[in-house]
Amino acid sequence: MPRDWDATTYDRIADPQFRWGVAVVERMDLADGETVLDAGCGSGRVTEALLERFPQANVVALDGSPSMLEQARARLEPFADRVAFVEADLHEPLPVDPVDAVFSTATFHWVPDHDRLFANLAGAIRPGGRLVAQCGGAGNLASVVAALEQLGTATFEGNKVFASAEETTARLRRAGFDEIRCWLHDEPTPFDRLEELATFLKTVALGSHVVSMSAEEADAFALEVARRLPRLELDYVRLNIEARRAG
Repeated sequence: MPRDWDATTYDRIADPQFRWGVAVVERMDLADGETVLDAGCGSGRVTEALLERFPQANVVALDGSPSMLEQARARLEPFADRVAFVEADLHEPLPVDPVDAVFSTATFHWVPDHDRLFANLAGAIRPGGRLVAQCGGAGNLASVVAALEQLGTATFEGNKVFASAEETTARLRRAGFDEIRCWLHDEPTPFDRLEELATFLKTVALGSHVVSMSAEEADAFALEVARRLPRLELDYVRLNIEARRAG
């Protein structure tokens, strides 16, 4: 099952994810009256940008975290007539009517089986519909992986998928997509203070590590990981995805 999140903190600190998400919104193309599934809407910041860019489109905002959906409902209340909210796991068949497009940012790497993920998305898109997405890709946060290894802690890659463009292209094709275009790009993300970096790590990248810790233990663990990074920067790598549901 997807883990729940500290949605309030995430909404406050996730400026990098918002910045990347808006860039993906710019790659979208929706006609008036079409419906897009935001697969992993989080706290709704990027969903809001999507709704503003396409004022005649409808959005199904889907997430597996109840607290994220609660945050998204509050943020997107001015768009209530154009948004439906769904709590669901992307690892399972999606309980939505077929949509014209699927949009997603900073989500797919949290789904452990990408073959199942893309099959579920294909089942939710009308033939000819588009998939436009971005997530963590091969080499993502290598410095954090190295820091965890130094601490003798299991790497977080065990419950995340940071795939290559070639792997993703093959998986999309098997799931029934064509006109596929996938590529990686670096997104180095600097921070001003060590404490700011540690809070970000605790809330986002190390969330599954600290979920069973006390608040004090989680703070100390994230701070120690942050101290072991070579600089006040996270070495993000983004996997970009564009494809069409074959029909």
